[in-house]
Amino acid sequence: MEEQYQPNVIEAEVQARWEKEQTFHVTEDPSKEKFYCLSMFPYPSGNLHMGHVRNYTLSDVVSRYQRLQGKNVLHPIGWDAFGLPAENAAIQNKTAPAKWTYKNIDGMRTQLKTLGFGYDWHREIATCHPEYYRWEQWFFTRLYEKGLVYKKNATVNWDPVDQTVLANEQVIDGRGWRSGAFVEQKEIPQWFVRITDYADELLEDLDQLDGWPEQVKAMQRNWIGRSEGVEITFNVNDSDDQVAVYTTRPDTFYGVTYMAVSAQHPLALRAAENNTQVAEFIAQCKQQTVAEADLATMEKLGVDTGFTATHPLTGKAIPIWVANFVLMHYGTGAVMAVPAHDQRDWEFAHKYQLPITEVIEPLEGTHDITESAFTDHGRLINSGDFNGLEFQAAFDAIADKLESLGIGERQVNYRLRDWGVSRQRYWGAPIPMLNLPNGDSVPVPDDHLPVRLPEDVVMDGVNSPLKSDTEWRQTTWNGQPAEHETDTFDTFMESSWYYARYCSPRYENGMLNPEQANYWLPVDQYIGGIEHAILHLLYSRFFHKLLRDTGLVESDEPFKKLLCQGMVLADSFYREDERGGKTWYSPLDIDFERDEKGGMTQAILKSDGQPVVHAGVSKMSKSKNNGIDPQVMVDKYGADTVRLFMMFAAPPELTLEWSDSGVEGAHRFLRRLWRLVYEFQTHAGTATLDVAALTSEQKALRRQLHRTIEKVTDDMGRRQHFNTAIAAIMELSNHLQKAPVASEQDKAVMQEALEAITIMLSPITPHIGEKLWAALGHTTDLNFESWPSVDSSALVEDEKLIVVQVNGKVRARLTVPADIDQASLETRAFAESSVANFTEGKTIRKVIYVPGKLLNIVAN
Repeated sequence: MEEQYQPNVIEAEVQARWEKEQTFHVTEDPSKEKFYCLSMFPYPSGNLHMGHVRNYTLSDVVSRYQRLQGKNVLHPIGWDAFGLPAENAAIQNKTAPAKWTYKNIDGMRTQLKTLGFGYDWHREIATCHPEYYRWEQWFFTRLYEKGLVYKKNATVNWDPVDQTVLANEQVIDGRGWRSGAFVEQKEIPQWFVRITDYADELLEDLDQLDGWPEQVKAMQRNWIGRSEGVEITFNVNDSDDQVAVYTTRPDTFYGVTYMAVSAQHPLALRAAENNTQVAEFIAQCKQQTVAEADLATMEKLGVDTGFTATHPLTGKAIPIWVANFVLMHYGTGAVMAVPAHDQRDWEFAHKYQLPITEVIEPLEGTHDITESAFTDHGRLINSGDFNGLEFQAAFDAIADKLESLGIGERQVNYRLRDWGVSRQRYWGAPIPMLNLPNGDSVPVPDDHLPVRLPEDVVMDGVNSPLKSDTEWRQTTWNGQPAEHETDTFDTFMESSWYYARYCSPRYENGMLNPEQANYWLPVDQYIGGIEHAILHLLYSRFFHKLLRDTGLVESDEPFKKLLCQGMVLADSFYREDERGGKTWYSPLDIDFERDEKGGMTQAILKSDGQPVVHAGVSKMSKSKNNGIDPQVMVDKYGADTVRLFMMFAAPPELTLEWSDSGVEGAHRFLRRLWRLVYEFQTHAGTATLDVAALTSEQKALRRQLHRTIEKVTDDMGRRQHFNTAIAAIMELSNHLQKAPVASEQDKAVMQEALEAITIMLSPITPHIGEKLWAALGHTTDLNFESWPSVDSSALVEDEKLIVVQVNGKVRARLTVPADIDQASLETRAFAESSVANFTEGKTIRKVIYVPGKLLNIVAN
């Protein structure tokens, strides 16, 4: 063992050995309990960032811990390789997306290995490889045959200059990112998967997921959005038309004062034929976003169509407006507006001076309807025969009335919409459908799969190479001309089943090898950011149920336990230029000082010695130039230090604030631990632990050791609070630094403690762990050792240290047998001269005893 800790030398050596010995290569073993640990796979952007490092360190720590528990551990990695960023980068760098992507994968693979992550690299996948998306295409054709896939027109962002569909992120302030033209809303054919067929099961099975955060389950419940309501049909006056609406609040029905329809609703389009104001408004709506988040915050606008409908219970005429907040593809494309009891309707009514009729009053107190809508449940007023009814009774009574008149029907609806999987982009998996001259579509036959994406292309930033490539596009089907679908899959398709492909990544006879898939699945521990709590996790759950119903897997859910790690934050610094713009500087380029409370007192740019403005702490990002390059930290301190800091700085689910001093502190601890083992092994023999021969001091040290093992085991296994586990190990190591190693039993206790620390830290700092394990005299592979067990007998205390107080002030400390009774303890205490000096000749008012800790004598 070298005297000095040299992490870069050690880590390169250990990583080379892991690769040579294929340490983390794993196969199915029915004789062992399996454990499948997975992090959400990365997009190959070119460089790892600290968010990646935190995510992947967490999964590596969990994997290594479970392996030390004797489990057969699967810990794979791959690449979420398709997507729009590769297209943008290809245009910018004048290269093909495939070439850019594969180069980035090579670079990021090297970075992951440098950090010592114990992946089974035999299972590496990239979603852009034909052998991966072939089976996705195959599965899509099976879903089509089962009636779970269909094609319909849907609204997209259309750039009229570039003549192309834009993703939401390519629309900036309503304009196309390249042309600058105002983006229009256009309907084009799109492919959908019927996720709504599984809405009930997706909702109900959330109750199975005991290992998921409640916050994530609540987000999914809200997204699925099951509601019970009534669909009501209104007759349009002076017309044969009808307008259907869905409401969850039939109790408010007498408060309907207007209706609103989408700009694409047939009634709105008919009104536009003879009303230029409506026509202009519809044209304006074509240029607005259809994202629900934007609709919630944008100004609500509308125009009266001139049509009216008849309220079926009051007979009153209700004006019908076209409004920008109603979407054709959401519900029926029309809403009944109750401005007294819906805040959006209230604001719209105030804006356009429409009537507001209050029909619900609070059960207690009052509400001023002129100030805002009353949206809670209450008691009906101004509602004819239904006055006085409360919510549920009113719901049922009015629903019954509408059904009896044949104009209403109870329905269960969902906020969830079918999954649109078409993307008008090049860099994605081709949708395996053929379009025929008569307008029909048919699936690509199995023997023609995969439909390969041509990779040697030129990106012009306007047209998809698939649409431009006539040779690729044209084919035949049953002897007649046909064209390949030029849309590609939403990249959520690839990320929705990759976890399952890891079980048999090289299997060529099917999408999955059922025997291998059912051995490993479901994933025991899944780790990733909470930003994926809804779409990715919901689509993965849906896909797993599709796999189950196709006979490929047996389980109902893909992920047993979910850990959502927090973001990594860092200080940000800037200077303002003459125009008021901001130039951001990397924290690595700043010298700064803090006060005792951690506040920033001074920040100086190293290059010129001049001050910069501290903008606080924020998420690491390119825009603020406050990202810390993991490789810089690894080069400076070693991977183990970076990993240790990541696990120690905060609990995994909370945000982590990057701290140079914290990283340096982690590095100092590893150096001290190295020094402790180095000094011990230079003069340690082969002493055998003899518990019966231990002194009280040796027993106390060993007791702390086994208490630490007990705590660390619980923290790392059950609680997954790695920061407190590390803190307990650090505290134990501090005691070891002061412990003597003079006698044989001193050495034996120290040997046991250092071995336990080495094993317990090894999931977090595996490289130094390997070297310390060897220095402690072992030739076995630390990765397959057994986690230290708690010796319950070591936790039993023979003696207790009792603090003796007189009138609240400490006068003595007594070491007594652990099972001493209070009377005997009092006799010992009063016999102590330091106690007797303050009690003799005084009246003992009372004696307070806290067993095992404190004796307080009250005397005067």
